[in-house]
Amino acid sequence: MTATRRNLDLTAVVRLGELGDQITPFALRAACDLRIADLLVDGPRPVSELAASAGAHTGALLRLLRALAARGVFSEVADATFALTPLAEPLRGDHPMSLRDSFTLLESDVRAWAAIGHTLRTGEPAFGHVHGQDYWSYLADHPQESARVDDWMRSVNHLHLRTVLGAYPWRRFGTLVDVGGGTGGFLAGLLTRFPGVRGVLFDLPHVVAGAPKVLAEAGVADRCEVVPGDAFGTVPAGGDGYLLKTVLPGFDDDDAARILGTVRAAMRPDSRLVLLEAVLPPGDAFDMAKLFDVHAMVLTGGAHRSAEETGRLLERAGLRLTQVIGTPTLTAIEALPAD
Repeated sequence: MTATRRNLDLTAVVRLGELGDQITPFALRAACDLRIADLLVDGPRPVSELAASAGAHTGALLRLLRALAARGVFSEVADATFALTPLAEPLRGDHPMSLRDSFTLLESDVRAWAAIGHTLRTGEPAFGHVHGQDYWSYLADHPQESARVDDWMRSVNHLHLRTVLGAYPWRRFGTLVDVGGGTGGFLAGLLTRFPGVRGVLFDLPHVVAGAPKVLAEAGVADRCEVVPGDAFGTVPAGGDGYLLKTVLPGFDDDDAARILGTVRAAMRPDSRLVLLEAVLPPGDAFDMAKLFDVHAMVLTGGAHRSAEETGRLLERAGLRLTQVIGTPTLTAIEALPAD
């Protein structure tokens, strides 16, 4: 094939255009913020009605929905009238696998991503460079954004609960301590599935403040103790099992090892630690962990790791890796005290 003919092959150009599109992700998140899918549950509606219900400008919303419809998210079934599509169904808040709250649009995150060049030049998280404080401190000082992150975690938990609960023998634990468990969405789902297990939910005070409502709504408040604290200090001691779900990727190796050391100090000789994480696979195969790894790099300075890298972190903390169990979403990594 000559150079001229190669230049006429637009396959790569079209694909790069799709990969580099920053419009669709923002449009999708804006539609989720406006709860558009929820407004279409009962059938197609004119954009004028959608705008009135969502508090949006009619003309602006029309243009946004047409852009999303071109991607298969919503459908313009008549002039300026839109309906749900199969791709849009999980954006409903009442969908059993709802992703609506996982597509957050936070200005603080957007500003950090706009400064990714700082991370690439220095290796430091852009979030702290832009906002003058680290990600976790920022959330503690901005309760509205912290609540949005909690909503995002609860949304993602719907998917995780369906994919990981059957992959590990959770019923073996009399008491399971969920370290960094947020407002308790995942632990509540686990306790519902395994009524013989009792839980201890541990996270920062401003985070677990929202836990009693979550646990009560799930009907497990009587089987779950809520303990505020800091995993860099001490965690509740003596549990049969300890769970860290998507916690370590938020921290660099040194801080992750410190957290593991704190957990190890709280464990009995026969306690088990279970990490639930997106684990980096080798090679060029697509895996969401590779995208999440960049996300952690920009926002927190943390990292997603391979199973081998996680094993080395466990060793630093006096733990030994015993099992690696893959699921369609997260990987379960079990560890025991090394001595």
